[in-house]
Amino acid sequence: MGDVAYQPSMLDLAEEGSTLGPLAGRVRRHQLSHGAWVDHLPGWVRGSDPVLVTLLHEVPWRAERRRMYDADVDVPRLLCWYAAGRPLPHPVLTQARVALNRHYAAEPGEEFVTAGMCLYRSGRDSVAWHGDTLGRGGRVDTMVAIVSFGSPRPLLLRPRGGGAGLRFPLGHGDLVVMGGSCQRTWEHAVPKTSRPVGPRVSVQFRPAGVA
Repeated sequence: MGDVAYQPSMLDLAEEGSTLGPLAGRVRRHQLSHGAWVDHLPGWVRGSDPVLVTLLHEVPWRAERRRMYDADVDVPRLLCWYAAGRPLPHPVLTQARVALNRHYAAEPGEEFVTAGMCLYRSGRDSVAWHGDTLGRGGRVDTMVAIVSFGSPRPLLLRPRGGGAGLRFPLGHGDLVVMGGSCQRTWEHAVPKTSRPVGPRVSVQFRPAGVA
């Protein structure tokens, strides 16, 4: 699973199961340019260790290769896709999707129905700058909710075309939601790091047609 083995925290192991904290009144919104916004809530999932153990050992992770500059290269992370209707690997993830849909029901966009998962095995795994795309040509605003499990890694955001960016340190059980025009007018990335870090799993809830 990478250079550093996952070590569960004694505090997290003391929790009785995995539960979700409240969203209303707790999640903090950051207004960005061009109608984009990002919500952030550290420690939304309480008792995160059992979820991470399930994700590491029971998800059918796969490696992919992609074409880049006339060559096929390894994607620097492992992937798994849970389409609409496919059972999620841990019940707290199902609860999270329900809670997110309830909390964001008044926001423009569609319900979260799919879950893409990425396993960053070590600091060498990463994701390059990008914006999640829509099957309708990226012309419609949407939301993407990310729940992070495992070793902390920063999520970086920058406006397309240049300008000051943002850095969110996503830790064990943290939530970040990108909404409004964020996928069209901003980009996000998880950079490589030379520091010794353990595995991290990113669970990304999306509406249908967003990849």
